Amino acid sequence: MSRPANPVTLPLADYSPQHFLLAVVDGVATVTLNRPERKNPLTFESYRELTDFFRACAFDDAVTSIIVTGAGGNFSSGGDVFEIIGPLVKMDTKGLTAFTRMTGDLVKAMRACPQPIVAAVEGICAGAGAIIAMASDMRLAASGTKVAFLFNKVGLAGCDMGACAILPRIIGQSRASELLYTGRFMTAEEGERWGFFSRIVTPEQVLSQAQILARQVAEGPTFANTMTKRMLAMEWAMSVEEAIEAEAVAQALCMTTADFERAFEAFANKVKPVFRGD
Repeated sequence: MSRPANPVTLPLADYSPQHFLLAVVDGVATVTLNRPERKNPLTFESYRELTDFFRACAFDDAVTSIIVTGAGGNFSSGGDVFEIIGPLVKMDTKGLTAFTRMTGDLVKAMRACPQPIVAAVEGICAGAGAIIAMASDMRLAASGTKVAFLFNKVGLAGCDMGACAILPRIIGQSRASELLYTGRFMTAEEGERWGFFSRIVTPEQVLSQAQILARQVAEGPTFANTMTKRMLAMEWAMSVEEAIEAEAVAQALCMTTADFERAFEAFANKVKPVFRGD
């Protein structure tokens, strides 16, 4: 479970990861899980490298939104059975706890990274792959997509990588409970109806539609988008009164930005504002 030999460097446009593909175009970073012959499973090394990548995003202002997707028609089948699950059955409690904390760190990094994350989900999205989709800020599905939180199927609890905290907030307590207790697959249609997916598109369109959405975010006011993501997370633990006060402070800070003034000037001149992130 050592860290990748290739540490994340800035700017991210120049970074070449070892365990996934990365492309940065016009402020949009696209992360592609790239082991298509095995439906893009995760390894100890890819967990670490993904975590380090999302943490580094906080320091690269050139990246304003992120897409996560998978190669070869599938999102991710989860943890690699032979490279992760096999070694886990031989570990002691200390080693197992280090592993589960390490996997949880990926979700923490995704939620803490300031850029909104769009998951373009296709084919199989299971186990830790389903968690990555869940931890993203927005999710689009290709028709035929199947999502499963499979932990129950391998003798484990559904409380993995924040699933018991995050999934009920997305689809509701009863539906989340059903998926976590049974480990069954959720269809794309169920996922859209329940609010897990924003919409369903054809497999040929899922990445392009995610790119359109990510570019819409990237073209928006960066500081304000960062504040929106931060408040969406922080307000889980607040009363309504606390949330209203916190939003008052956050919005006042956004009003100090040059982008806010640009938006007013553009409106006054009846043109579309061009945001610069300051």
